[in-house]
Amino acid sequence: MTITGTRATVHRAPDDYRRIFADYLTPFARAGVRFHLGGAAGIDSLALLWLAGETEAELVVVVPAGLGDQPDEAQHAVRSVGETGRLSDLVELGGETRTPGYHARNRWMVDRSDMVIGFPRKGTTSSGTLYTIDYAANLDKARLVVPV
Repeated sequence: MTITGTRATVHRAPDDYRRIFADYLTPFARAGVRFHLGGAAGIDSLALLWLAGETEAELVVVVPAGLGDQPDEAQHAVRSVGETGRLSDLVELGGETRTPGYHARNRWMVDRSDMVIGFPRKGTTSSGTLYTIDYAANLDKARLVVPV
């Protein structure tokens, strides 16, 4: 599974995201299921922390360059989950921290997944999240889209 989503999450309360994840991730988040998360701020970090605390799923964080190139919020989430022993792997692709690098990271995750769960910002018509969902669609992979 790949999780992709908006970085802009302050328009909703934290409890809203916990409820959304419980509703839409729980059916898939069982032992033996691997989740790829992008290691960015926003949905990536919130979902990582929720999955680590609420499920037994395997958690793989993938970053376009190195973890140190990610925002502080994202670095903190990844390190916190790593310290608990819940992080299965951290993949640092060594690419660029601009749009081409983020797209490459997202393709890497989707290529290794059977399904993509996307949390785009409501009303968005162009974003990295939608790019990732479209990429999965072009590969005929299952998609679940939950606008937030």
